[in-house]
Amino acid sequence: MKNDYIDLIEPTPTLHSKKCKLIAFGIRLFLQYAIFLTSALAWYMYDYFVAGATLLISFIIIGIIRSKMRNSVIPLHQREYQYTDEGIAAWFSAKRLCFEETRASNGSLSHNEVQKGLERK
Repeated sequence: MKNDYIDLIEPTPTLHSKKCKLIAFGIRLFLQYAIFLTSALAWYMYDYFVAGATLLISFIIIGIIRSKMRNSVIPLHQREYQYTDEGIAAWFSAKRLCFEETRASNGSLSHNEVQKGLERK
């Protein structure tokens, strides 16, 4: 019997510094609650119809932002897995925003070390 499953190449990164955890938490809150916040704001400023339209439009826009963030940082072979907003925020902040964290977690060079290596040449 053949096993048809995707091998896990990289685990979800763990963030160690408080700055990176705070950034990931902010991204997570944005992805989870921006839809409702914009709809409540539209309801307060206008009326129910505009709030409903804002809810639908912001659902689409936040979904696009979520998928772009997810596809830009998660490795190609792991994109078939489902990720929560917390997982997407952790991947995004570890790969794009917190370069000093990546050296400690997976042994690869950080962005600053790569830039220093290019400057030496």
